[in-house]
Amino acid sequence: MAESLETTYRRLLEAAAFAARAHRGQVRKDKETPYVSHVFRVCLVARDIFGFSDQRILITALLHDTVEDTTTDFDDLEEKFGKEIAEWVAFLSKDKRLQEEEREQAYIANLATAPWQVKACKLADIFDNLMDLSQLPLEKQPHTLNRLEGYVNALRGNAAEEIRRPLALVSQLLQEIKMKV
Repeated sequence: MAESLETTYRRLLEAAAFAARAHRGQVRKDKETPYVSHVFRVCLVARDIFGFSDQRILITALLHDTVEDTTTDFDDLEEKFGKEIAEWVAFLSKDKRLQEEEREQAYIANLATAPWQVKACKLADIFDNLMDLSQLPLEKQPHTLNRLEGYVNALRGNAAEEIRRPLALVSQLLQEIKMKV
């Protein structure tokens, strides 16, 4: 017998609500847009632009910034969404205890070894951040663009078949935006 609709969609909708609560009060760089719109957009990019329907990917997309940017920790995610989701979000979380340069190097190294599903989420995150780049002050755009390009380059190595199309889309968007900045 097939799973009920409730069983099929409950975790995804709970992840959306969890992300909304975790990011409550945070805003994007424009100082107006609620931050949670970013995680919703990342989920939409993963689903509607990249074509992923795997709920684990979509849940990870919704939760990808909770450990890094809120008081949520690994144990909270593991308890609520299981070990796999918690581990995938951990791959997408920077260690804020490290200095920026060391933190970025560790993050890029971590991304390079991540499962393809995590890389798909990161590509969706990059896509959304590229689309939102114009919200940053002009003087910050080149630095952010270079950082995002570094992430794309890290994801490009040993790219699984499943992320080749998303990688091509993000690379195309990156080139389009680089021509404007």
